[in-house]
Amino acid sequence: MRHMVHVLSSRILLCPTDPERSRAFYGRDLGLAVYREFGTGPERGTVYFLGGGFLEVSGRADAPPSPAVRLWLQVADVAAAHEDLAGRSVEILRPPVREPWGLIEMWIADPDGTRIAVVEVPEDHPLRYRP
Repeated sequence: MRHMVHVLSSRILLCPTDPERSRAFYGRDLGLAVYREFGTGPERGTVYFLGGGFLEVSGRADAPPSPAVRLWLQVADVAAAHEDLAGRSVEILRPPVREPWGLIEMWIADPDGTRIAVVEVPEDHPLRYRP
């Protein structure tokens, strides 16, 4: 008999090159709410709510993360998110575009260059509605 791992919670772990700069980006610029904080000093950990999961920013890395690491954040209104984030001087890699697969995607980057897809799922998209 095969047993499944029963996952109770999950989180993405980021180890930034400049923890304070990354906390300012995720907390102030993106406006993510803090779930918990731990430790002391500049490398202390901060865990942010991330929809159905969490994003932990802790420790310090000598180099930026691999470009293979990306975040996907679903929002209700990507045009409003674009306007808000541009006003906060967040690096917009690409403004919102309706993709051939029907999602509306905008790409931004965190201070270490981690690419973040900010996505709106339109009401008529199969992710929301299946006849």
